[in-house]
Amino acid sequence: MYQQIKDQIKDAILKEELVEGDALPSIRAFANDLKVSVLTIRRVYEELEQEGFITSQVGIGTFVSAGNLELLRDSKRRLVEQKMLDMIQTAKSLKITKEELNAMMDILYEED
Repeated sequence: MYQQIKDQIKDAILKEELVEGDALPSIRAFANDLKVSVLTIRRVYEELEQEGFITSQVGIGTFVSAGNLELLRDSKRRLVEQKMLDMIQTAKSLKITKEELNAMMDILYEED
């Protein structure tokens, strides 16, 4: 549950649904909303702060700090590149041409 919450906050920052300066809910309010332990949200916030995604100001709140946005984008690109490499290797082993593969990608990409 903790990893899912952390990933969703990172994704929201990457998609610019949360931008630099946006306030995050208090730990207690967020925990109540999600019906999880306060310790879970505290851990999420602490790790996101260590990774540079958010900053906390005692008595004021927790805010988005998009300092690691480019690093997050790069790691997501690498993940996609690895999956594409796996797909290309599978296609080659099945004798699917680059043109056929591109056509499949075009169709599947448009479906989303």
